[in-house]
This record gives sequence, C-alpha cells and structure tokens, in this order.
Amino acid sequence: MLKVAICGASGYAGAELLRLLSGHPGVQVAAVTSERSSGKNPAALFPHLSKYGENLFFEPLEPAILLEKADFFFMALPHAASQPAVALLFKEGKKVVDLSADYRIKDPAVYEEWYKVEHKHRDVLKKAVYGLPELHRAKIKKASLVANPGCYPTGAILGIYPALKSGLASPEGIIVDSKSGASGAGRQSDVRFSFCEVNEGFKAYSVAAHRHTPEIEQETSQAAKKQVTINFTPHLLPVNRGILSTIYLKAAKKLTTGSAISLYEKAYRDEPFVRVLGADELPNINAVKGTNRCDIGLRFDARTGTLIVITAIDNLVKGAAGQAIHNMNLMMGFPEDTALSTLAAFP
Repeated sequence: MLKVAICGASGYAGAELLRLLSGHPGVQVAAVTSERSSGKNPAALFPHLSKYGENLFFEPLEPAILLEKADFFFMALPHAASQPAVALLFKEGKKVVDLSADYRIKDPAVYEEWYKVEHKHRDVLKKAVYGLPELHRAKIKKASLVANPGCYPTGAILGIYPALKSGLASPEGIIVDSKSGASGAGRQSDVRFSFCEVNEGFKAYSVAAHRHTPEIEQETSQAAKKQVTINFTPHLLPVNRGILSTIYLKAAKKLTTGSAISLYEKAYRDEPFVRVLGADELPNINAVKGTNRCDIGLRFDARTGTLIVITAIDNLVKGAAGQAIHNMNLMMGFPEDTALSTLAAFP
C-alpha cells in the first residue's frame, strides 16, 4: 500500500485528490496539511469526504514529520511556496507531483519574468518532468518529480499539439480563447469571486498577461520544432467548474473537417482520457464535469482557411487532481486509469 501525503489539502484541488484517492485500491492517504485548518478533519470542510472524518486530520506542513509518514507527495501549495518544500522532499528521495507552477517552466528566466519571483532551486527544476501524460508518458514513468500542468494549458496543448506536430496547421497566429469556472481561482476569500460578483456575469481577465501563456508556448513549441507565440485570453464563467477552450489555427495543408478529425483520432487513439468527437458533436463542459477526460471537437472553416479546435475539461480533475493521480499511477507502476476509469460526468 502506497502511503501518500497531500500538502495544501484544504483547497479545491486537495479536496478532489481526496475524493478520487478514496477509490484507489493501492493508496492510503497518510497525511494532509493545511496551516489554516490544522486540527480539523477533511469532512469538516468538505462533508462529502466523510470517509476521512474519523482517522485523518489536517496538520501543519512539517517536513521532518511528513517524511516519516509518506513516500509519495502531492503538493497543492501556492506558487513560490512549493519551491522549497518540493526541493526538500525530492532531495530526501521522495516521489512528488507538484500542482503549482514552480517546476513547469523549464527556463527559469521565463518563470521569473511571468511569476515575478526568483527560482531558487534550479538544480531541482532541471530534473522535473512536465506531467502531460499524452505527450510525456515515457519520461513520467521514470521521474521522481513531475510538474502537473496548469488547467488552461492542459486543454489548450491537447487541442493544438496534433495539428502542429503533423504540420497540419501553421505555428503562426494561434489564438486560444478560454472560459473557466470560478473554482479555477482557488478556494480563497476574494470579493472578485464571491457569488454576487460572478453570478450572471461573464468577463475576460489577465488579457495578454496570463501566467499560463509561457507554459502553453513551451509545449507547443516542441511540437512545432520552433518557437510558438500564442494569443491567449481567459474568461471567467459563472459556473463552478469546467474549461472550454476555442482554438484558432491557420491551415498549412489542404484539409476538411473529416480529415482533421481523422488525424486527431489517430493521434489520440491509445489515450484513455482523450475523446475526439465526430462531425455532429461539439464539446460541452457538462459532459466532462467530474471526469478526467478531455473532449475535443474540430471544424474546418474553408472560407477563412481556419482550423477551429474546441476542447473541454474539468479544471479540477483533468486540469488538476485527476491528472496528478494519472501521473502518480504512471510513476508508481499502477494501471494508469486506476481510480479514474469509472468516473462518470456529474449530473
């Protein structure tokens, strides 16, 4: 039985990790940390986690204590806070999936430009593997430190990658237009995300400045084998969870909607958590809510020569906790769909 710890477990991603791991036959959640909720059990914050109500309590993040309790760590800490904690655990020989952005961007100068904080553990950064299984499965299996992708980048990269890898679309002028539920901002006290501010509203934010931009560019540049610069605009939807991304790419070859669908089906035919939809269906966040799936729909606009790719994910599952468990399964030799394969969309 693998003993795991979830650091920063009182947030939405932490709660999803607890929900999903409750169905994992090879895992025991041995510790959960939260400075603010120390002493409480998870069910006190999240009543649906009643399984953990009697034998698990939030505790402060004390590395010396946690090192004795667990062998595998999920780090759901804020950006920058993960840096020292992850580095310590990694150097102590523990296996780690980090859900922050601290180890996703391979160039520390780019990280520092976008996150406005110095990366003080560049030696550890070099060892981190970007945890998008559909792209880096072989490396993840051998890794001790995996940087779990951001929620927006997960849907965007999966939508763009096959088109650039195959040369079907140009790497120039890519537009990613994304809409996310309010849980993407985290479980925090902020008037901007209170009910009255979000309900019945719809707005763009961090225009031309969102910190997930370099992450998308990093991975799509690998597909294109040249530097890719994208136009990325996120929006806040008045819903709890889900991300819908509409991606516009200029066709570089002659194609039709059918041929584009065929190419994507071939690219993802062995992927358990990617579903390419047919010509009569388009993604909907309701269809993926609560699942670890990314749905992809495609249309080719012959009038403008534009390939339109639409992706839908649950930002808390495929965009965070579910993908983290997928990575753990690969790292530890479990069947990769363990605790994830039976998930149905929430009603």
